[in-house]
Amino acid sequence: MHTEALALPGCQLVHLDRFEDARGCFVKTYQRAAFEAAGMEPLEGESFYTVSRQGVLRGMHFQIPPAQHAKLVHCQAGRVLDVFIDLRRGSPHYGQHQAIELSGDTGLALYLPAGIAHGFLTLSEQACMSYQVSSPHSPAHDAGIRWDSFGFDWPIAQPVLSERDQRHPALADFDSPFA
Repeated sequence: MHTEALALPGCQLVHLDRFEDARGCFVKTYQRAAFEAAGMEPLEGESFYTVSRQGVLRGMHFQIPPAQHAKLVHCQAGRVLDVFIDLRRGSPHYGQHQAIELSGDTGLALYLPAGIAHGFLTLSEQACMSYQVSSPHSPAHDAGIRWDSFGFDWPIAQPVLSERDQRHPALADFDSPFA
């Protein structure tokens, strides 16, 4: 595993160890020692995955303090456009976003520290996204920013959204608790 710093401070593109042979592939998705050596927070709160159909947009999600968490996301199968936005008030990059395509074929993952909102659009017929986070899910601290409120030019006019994601506030109306 090796990492590559991205434009938003603390965000890392993680090149997972991927081994292929005639049977298929083996991907090592998490190594605590390697994460610590790279200055990333250990991710031992929870792990989970989502399966989404083409045109589904999930986001822009995060947890607020004191239950904030860092996360590692990767696409196990299919293709997604992964988008993340800096919500840390003290950051010179506050409100800025970045996007990276992830797929089950690349062995790439994203490490996102606390204070970064995350979402993705499913580009393939179906996609499976895996998450590993540093703290457990806390419904009382679960939050989000509306997907179309921060200046990103999504390649879809009317994505499939959950009711929850439709109710998130715009970035301009969000009072960030992140330093």
